[in-house]
Amino acid sequence: MATLATAAGANRSTPVNDRFTVTDDQAWAAFERRDRAWDGRLVGGVRTTGIYCRPSCPARRPKRENVEFFPDGAGARAAGYRACLRCEPDEVNRVEIALDKAYRLLRQADEAPSLETLAEAVGYSPHHFHRLFKRATGVTPAAYYRNLRARRAEAALSENDRITDAIYDAGYSGPARFYADAKGRLGMTPSAWRDGGRGETIRWATAQTDLGTMLVAATDKGICRLSFDEDENALRARFPNAEIAHGGDEMTELVLRTVAAVNAPEKPHDLPLDVHGTAFQEAVWRELQKIPAGETRTYAQIAAAVGRPAAVRAAGTANGANNVAVLIPCHRVIRTDGTPGGYAYGLERKAKLLAREAKG
Repeated sequence: MATLATAAGANRSTPVNDRFTVTDDQAWAAFERRDRAWDGRLVGGVRTTGIYCRPSCPARRPKRENVEFFPDGAGARAAGYRACLRCEPDEVNRVEIALDKAYRLLRQADEAPSLETLAEAVGYSPHHFHRLFKRATGVTPAAYYRNLRARRAEAALSENDRITDAIYDAGYSGPARFYADAKGRLGMTPSAWRDGGRGETIRWATAQTDLGTMLVAATDKGICRLSFDEDENALRARFPNAEIAHGGDEMTELVLRTVAAVNAPEKPHDLPLDVHGTAFQEAVWRELQKIPAGETRTYAQIAAAVGRPAAVRAAGTANGANNVAVLIPCHRVIRTDGTPGGYAYGLERKAKLLAREAKG
């Protein structure tokens, strides 16, 4: 397997796997900042010690000219390197395999499996697995399962005229259980989500950004719409049954934070979002949020990542249905032939976003 870089000073673009490509400058930058997000995606071999490490390894950094990069530990070992005992780079792949299996088991389960059952199935002790799972997802396995079931109900609500039928179709024992799970997670109630925002108050404001005039709208839960070249009338058309009100001073802080996020798309944000779609759309949007700034994926890669490799066109449609531009980075998806594809707010904006992120 080829290394990512074989000579100091080179900056070639090389496939790490069939999901994404990096340059050696990007790889070195990830090591310099000890970026955990890159763990499991590549390793660095140090020629002077014969050891390879994950990007987040806490050991002192060697000189760049002494480091070469590999897609994985197997490539580094084939080149004669041995694993670092401090950061255990090969353990990353084991954790990813275990987590992928756990996600699959949770998606397939009719009832939430116990922590002990899930941990045994993936080869970890309950305590250790609980810690690994929460570090990877931000929630416990039980909460992850509840979210999966709630999303199934949300998708059913989009397609079913009767709320109660949709709740039972999603696997809930009754409405009470669904509303208990949904409390605090859904910005709009299930019926409001299905019915154009009925009963909800959505506040909006506009502001100038590096990309032009931005409209941002939010429920009490979070931002439900971020767009460009739109006005209040467009928002009313999208949420015809909601109460639409100008945000005023109440939205000042949120708008300022949103402008900062749009002007610096290469930086992560912690803005609250209130966006909903079908199960497939939400799966696509989650994959979009995994794409690192400065990188792109193809529509085919996104379709494969959500387990539907033949649904390339549907992945493109879901990509275009994203309600919060930039915050969920649909601009990072391109066609398989390398051309930019479409963008709801114009290819010039898409190119500007990608150029900014590449520099960042």
